[in-house]
Amino acid sequence: MSSKKKPPTTTATTTLQEPELVARIREALNTLALNQTAKRFEELLGDPPADQSRLEWLWALLQPQASARVESRVERRIREARLPERKTLEAFQFDFQPSLDRDLVLELATLGFVKARRNVLLAGMSGTGKSHIALALALNACVANMRVRYTTNAAMLKALNASLADDTLEEALRPYTTPELLVIDEVGLEQVERTIACRAGLMQKVLLPRYEKRSTIITSNVPWDAWGDYLQDHLGAGALVDRLLHHSHVIVVNGPSWRDHQHRLQVQEEAARRRPAASRKSASKK
Repeated sequence: MSSKKKPPTTTATTTLQEPELVARIREALNTLALNQTAKRFEELLGDPPADQSRLEWLWALLQPQASARVESRVERRIREARLPERKTLEAFQFDFQPSLDRDLVLELATLGFVKARRNVLLAGMSGTGKSHIALALALNACVANMRVRYTTNAAMLKALNASLADDTLEEALRPYTTPELLVIDEVGLEQVERTIACRAGLMQKVLLPRYEKRSTIITSNVPWDAWGDYLQDHLGAGALVDRLLHHSHVIVVNGPSWRDHQHRLQVQEEAARRRPAASRKSASKK
C-alpha cells in the first residue's frame, strides 16, 4: 500500500533592504497625504535621535502631523462658529471686576456645562466683559472640537425675520438650534428687528428646542425679570425665562465699564503728551 508524501512546507520570507524600505515608506506617506509626517521622517533619517525607544521614535514621527491636523480642525471649527474675535480668559481683567465669581468662570472654561447641557446667562451693563467671557468660552469649545455658533441677537433676528418673507423659517432656524453650543450676544441692543421678531415669537423658536438638549450662552443688558416687557409677551417670556433659568449658571456682572476705563486712560495719556508741547510753546514766547 503506497502512501503519497506531502510536499515539504516552506515559508517564504522577503527581507527588504533599507533603501527599498525607505522608498516604500516615502511612497506610503505620499499616498496618505501625510505631509508633516513625511517631513519629520526625512529629519529623523538624517539625524536619528539617540537613546530613544521605538515608541518614542514613533511619537516623534507622528506628533507633527497630529498637531497640524488638530490645528486645522480647530481653525475649521472657529470659522464655522463665526467668532468675530478670539478672546481668551487669560486676557480677561478679573481684577477690574472684583464682584465677578472668578472660580465659577474658570470652572465654566472646562466646558462641563456643555456636556451637562446647561446654559450660561451673563447679565450686566455694557462694557463689563460679558461678551469677552462668552467669546472665550466659545473659543474653548471650538478647541475641544465642539460645534459652536456665535451670533448677536440683532443679526439672528434679522436673518429669521428675512426668512418669514419667503417661508424658509425652518431652514433659517437650523444654524441656531443644532449646534452643541450657541452664543447669543448683546440681547437688548437691537431695535428695528425686535417688533417683527416679537410677533413671530422667534426667540422662543430658537431657544425652546434647545431646552435640555443643547447649551446656550446669552449676554443681556435686559434683566431676566424684564424680558416680558422686552419681548412684549409676558406669558411667552415667562415660559422662556423659566426654562432658561432652570438649567443655567447665572452671572450678573455689576461693575464699571472696561471701555470707559480705557477711554479715560487714553484721554489722560493724550493730555500728558500735549502738556510738554504746550510748555515748550509757552517758554518760547518769553
